[in-house]
Amino acid sequence: MSKPAIRVLLAKPGLDTHEGGVKLVAAALRDAGMEVIYAGVFQSSESIVATALEEDVDVVGLSFLSGAHLALTRDIVAGLEAAGLGDRAVICGGIIPDDDVPDLESLGVKGIYGPGTALERIVGDVRTLVAP
Repeated sequence: MSKPAIRVLLAKPGLDTHEGGVKLVAAALRDAGMEVIYAGVFQSSESIVATALEEDVDVVGLSFLSGAHLALTRDIVAGLEAAGLGDRAVICGGIIPDDDVPDLESLGVKGIYGPGTALERIVGDVRTLVAP
């Protein structure tokens, strides 16, 4: 019996509408055999947590361009913990200043990817995060 596919939720929290990068990541994860749930743009922290719970995802991927990555990630991580999903891996991508990386890591973010990150690296990291 084969193992179930890794389930990844990708979302654009807040008011950011730039979808190019997250759609490339979604395609790469799908091509690697993962099941991707793309929540789309203008997602609230609450809607992302609700979707993660409803879809029983293994990984929550957040894409940012707006500069609101710290506040939104903090809210989403807290919401995941409150919903009993604190063990799910959270990754972030987009325009994230190097100075903010330690703050995201202190929130429990397991992967942070900027423009130009090899898609193969993201795929490999997601597999590693979900590996037993």
